[in-house]
Amino acid sequence: MKLDIVLDADTLSQIKTTAIAAERMGFDAIWTPETRHDPFPQLALIAEHTEEIELGTAIAVAFARSPMHTAYVAWDMARYSNGRFILGLGTQIKPHIERRFAMSWSKPAARLREYILALKHIWRAWQYNEKLNFRGDFYKMTLMSPFFSPGTIKHPDIPIYIAGVNQRLCELAGELCDGFHVHPFHTIDYLRERIRPWVTAGAEKTGRSVEDVTFSTTVFTIVGDDEKERAMRRQQVRMQIAFYASTPSYRPVLEQHGWEDIGEQLGKMAVRKQWQEMPALFTDEMVDAFALTGTWDEIGPAIKARYGGLLQRATLYIPFVPGENDDGWRRLLDAIKPV
Repeated sequence: MKLDIVLDADTLSQIKTTAIAAERMGFDAIWTPETRHDPFPQLALIAEHTEEIELGTAIAVAFARSPMHTAYVAWDMARYSNGRFILGLGTQIKPHIERRFAMSWSKPAARLREYILALKHIWRAWQYNEKLNFRGDFYKMTLMSPFFSPGTIKHPDIPIYIAGVNQRLCELAGELCDGFHVHPFHTIDYLRERIRPWVTAGAEKTGRSVEDVTFSTTVFTIVGDDEKERAMRRQQVRMQIAFYASTPSYRPVLEQHGWEDIGEQLGKMAVRKQWQEMPALFTDEMVDAFALTGTWDEIGPAIKARYGGLLQRATLYIPFVPGENDDGWRRLLDAIKPV
């Protein structure tokens, strides 16, 4: 199993320091999320200051950009990183696309499928000097003069991962993609009984296998070498899980366990902005279904025991900050990736 990190940095110096330290420590990839920052500029700096570690988005919001925009930046990232770049895409949800990004929203799974096909068409046109002629239901691109073509690169087969929770996006990952970012808001039962069978069904549509898809996730971990630290992290995790659970599109995960009523209540509380009251609805039993608990020596074996055979990549829902608990991270790496 590969162990990755998610970048949590606000300055150029922090990005550089984190990237160098992560590669030296032995992590396999650095993922940049689209939360407070655009994920792509950070990756350019990571590529400049590393040589082997993979780097990618987890995730970039597809519908905030045209396919051509994403094609250009992904092509550059593949060039700058010498083939280490992974393009992770997500749909986000309707309110954010329309009210935060001021973009249009419709048929997200069908649109993302066409978006991915458009990317592959554009990249093929650049690499093999083919005519750009993509005509779909959502996107039409037919103009590419030589002046605007970035030309060929050494590593044109850019891996595409997508993220999702529900059936259609899982099937799409199996059908077209190299990897699938399993949303942190999942349980092992949902992963085993819903997500993987859906990805398998999608793969079979195009003569592929589920083994052609790399599964990656960010794991909620309540980790610490003393009870006080673990209690603090448990409350942080409880708050984050409650926030995710209030989102209607994530409701099927709760339904898997008969907890859909909790989701309904949390959704109403979120509308009323009762953020501080929401975590109280999540019992310890529910938290433990989503999160793993242990010391820094115990958490690695716990991840392998829960996800072995189901995932190829794991990331902790805790930012890696060089100089903060380096010993704990090394112990985790030793457990996940023994020499």
